[in-house]
Amino acid sequence: MTSAPIINTDRLTLRPHQIGDFDAYADMFASDRATYMGKLKRRHAWYSFTSDVAQWALLGTGAWAIADKADGTFLGQTAVMRPDHFPETELGWFVFQNAEGKGIAQEAASAARDWYWQQDFADTLVSYIDPDNDRSIKLATRLGAVPDADAPLPDGETPDETVVYRHTRPQ
Repeated sequence: MTSAPIINTDRLTLRPHQIGDFDAYADMFASDRATYMGKLKRRHAWYSFTSDVAQWALLGTGAWAIADKADGTFLGQTAVMRPDHFPETELGWFVFQNAEGKGIAQEAASAARDWYWQQDFADTLVSYIDPDNDRSIKLATRLGAVPDADAPLPDGETPDETVVYRHTRPQ
């Protein structure tokens, strides 16, 4: 697979990223909204963005742009991916401020997770979350994930910086 497959939900389209998404992506990573993901200068946001896109060609998983199904507005990102420093494949998400509090992250992450199960890659996914990021912890829990204190952490991260929530394929 060379790019993200398109997934439609009731309100959203998960689609491959487009170059036009980059400015909003870079702006978000430079803002306080990226506090728990590591703020990035524009150059490093570019590296992250292109990595998110390229993982589809290299690994068969990666990131989707979350877009409003009705008007195409770019609302954030969800992903199932495993960059080199991750010991396991992660289910991740972020939405821009205008999309927060509307269930968009949950709808998008659920669709990404379900797509992953359908591909039969593995029976579990993890979400690496800053322990102070209450919103993401609550979302991981709503998605059915449970804390996994025994899971390995991304290279160089400590339990003070990262907690792991494990998503398990339904039987």
